[in-house]
Amino acid sequence: MSSALLVMDVQQAIVDLADDGSGYLSRVRSAIDGARAADLPVIYVVIALRPGFPEVGTRNKPLAAIAQAGLFVEGAPGTEIHPEVAPRPGDVVVTKRRASAFSGSDLDVVLRARGIDRLVLTGIATSAVVLSTVCQANDLDFGLTVLSDGCLDLDPEVHRVLVERLFPQWADVVTVDEWCRTIARP
Repeated sequence: MSSALLVMDVQQAIVDLADDGSGYLSRVRSAIDGARAADLPVIYVVIALRPGFPEVGTRNKPLAAIAQAGLFVEGAPGTEIHPEVAPRPGDVVVTKRRASAFSGSDLDVVLRARGIDRLVLTGIATSAVVLSTVCQANDLDFGLTVLSDGCLDLDPEVHRVLVERLFPQWADVVTVDEWCRTIARP
């Protein structure tokens, strides 16, 4: 099995809104460093919408609210990946247009071209990009690992329920440290 670490929606404006001071970015940085040390690809996923929001329908309440607020327009301040976990030159950055990392992006093409069949997920928010990506990746037959403390949500109780009750039905759920120990090279 070939794995890749996905760093999803860890964008400046999202971090500014969601970071709870618990050391989230340093944990994600540890996961990135661990993946690189094990020669696993790190793939970044960002949400960015076109000016005028042509891809946003009125029935999609979360995206309609984002469009109404004028957020996440391609190239706008706040849409960039947080500098603490920024990609290196040559890293793949996938742009999505919906909650799931697969929706409106070429992520599946990138993964299949590289022979990747197992995903390790980190991201903000647990109840949005992580949940949507877990569901879709499961349907696409990817093996899944969710890094419980590599995910963050505005609602800690929703995060807890997802990582303790729902995600284990479809994915291995471990901490960043546990995962890094399992992939470490001797």
